[in-house]
Amino acid sequence: QVRLVESGGGLVQPGGSLRLSCAASGITFSLYNMGWYRQIPGKERELVAGITSGGSTNYGDSVKGRFTISRDNGKNSVYLQMISLKPEDTAVYYCNADLAGKVEYWGQGTLVTVSE
Repeated sequence: QVRLVESGGGLVQPGGSLRLSCAASGITFSLYNMGWYRQIPGKERELVAGITSGGSTNYGDSVKGRFTISRDNGKNSVYLQMISLKPEDTAVYYCNADLAGKVEYWGQGTLVTVSE
């Protein structure tokens, strides 16, 4: 059974930082491209950051320079370090595992709220 379990969300003040984690099980983690997406109610889910199986990264324009994605294949985990958080970063953040477009899995999401 494949599971992607996100953690690390919560309430943070503008300008603050959070680190999201996603622990994967049931897949050969090192083969998968991993990503973080976010969704605001009423809007489409958008890519925040991605990291390939080879370690190449890409970021959404709105988070470049503030968010950093990383992975630890030994721990079957992917991380999203977020700094300089803004109220518009408020969303449910989802972890995604993609095997070159052949199959993909999603986590259940973790809520990040940026507010005073």
